[in-house]
Amino acid sequence: MKQLRRTMLYIPGNNPGMIRDADIYKSDCIIFDLEDSVSVNEKDSARFLVFEALTSLTYPGKELVVRINDPKTETGREDLNAIVRTGKAVIRLPKTETAEDLIYCENIIEEIEKEAALPLGSTKLMTAVESAAGVLNAKEIALASKRLLAISIGAEDYVTDLKTNRSPEGTELFFGRSMILLAARNAGIDAIDTVFSDVNDEDGLRRETMLIKQLGFDGKSIINPRQIKIVHEVFTPTEKEIEHALAVLKAIKEAEQKGSGVISLNGKMIDRPVVLRAEHVLDRARAAGKDMNYEE
Repeated sequence: MKQLRRTMLYIPGNNPGMIRDADIYKSDCIIFDLEDSVSVNEKDSARFLVFEALTSLTYPGKELVVRINDPKTETGREDLNAIVRTGKAVIRLPKTETAEDLIYCENIIEEIEKEAALPLGSTKLMTAVESAAGVLNAKEIALASKRLLAISIGAEDYVTDLKTNRSPEGTELFFGRSMILLAARNAGIDAIDTVFSDVNDEDGLRRETMLIKQLGFDGKSIINPRQIKIVHEVFTPTEKEIEHALAVLKAIKEAEQKGSGVISLNGKMIDRPVVLRAEHVLDRARAAGKDMNYEE
C-alpha cells in the first residue's frame, strides 16, 4: 500500500515532550526538525534527543523523517552521521538548489551506510526547494537520486528570495508550486506543499489545502497538531467521490463482460484517464482506512 503523506508534522528536535508524544497526533508522517526550529546553541542536544527517540521509542504506522542541517556544514554532517546509523528515518535535506546538493548528501550517506554495515540505499531521502534557483532546477533535483521519495516547496524562504510576501491567495507561489509538482510527477515521487503558518486561521488552511489538492499535491507540511484534522479531511476522498470511482470501475467491468468497446456512465464516455483517476481515488481511500467494497 502506498505511503500516505497527507500530513507531515514538524516536531522541534529540542522539545522532548513533543518528541515523546509525537505518535499520538495522528499525522501520517513525523518530521523531527534539527534545522530552523533549533537554535545554534541547542543543535547538539537536539540531535541527541532525536537519536535517542529513534533508537528507543516506537511510532507505530508513522513514517519518520529527520530534517537535518546543511550537510556541507559540520553540524549537518554530524546530523547525518547520527541519524543514518539508526536505520530508522528518512533524511530530509533543506534548501536544495541543485542536483549536486542532493548527490553530495547521498555520497555522505553511502559512506555512513558502509561503515555501519547498513544495506546500501536503505536510507531514503526527501528534499525541500526554498529558492528561485531551486525551483528552476526542480526537474534535475527530483531525478538526482533513486533514494528520493518526495520533493517539497518551502514558501517563506522562497517568497523572500522573490522579494515579495505570502498572500492569502498564494498567487506568488503558483509558479513554484507548479514546478515542484511537475518535477515530482516526472520523477515518480510525491509532491509536498509548504506549511500554513497561521495556526488560528482554520478557514485559510482549508482553502489553501483545497487549492494544493486541486493542483495535484500529495500532502502538506504542518507545524501544529491542530492542523491535522482539516488537512486529512481535504485529502481523504469523500463518500461521493468513492461511489463515483466504484461506479466507473463497475461500468468498465460490465463493458468487458459484454465485449463492448464503448463504455459510458450516466451518458458520459469513460476513457483511460477517467479510469486512472478512479483507481487513484480508491487507492487513497483505502490507504486512509475507508471501509468499502472494491468489488461492487
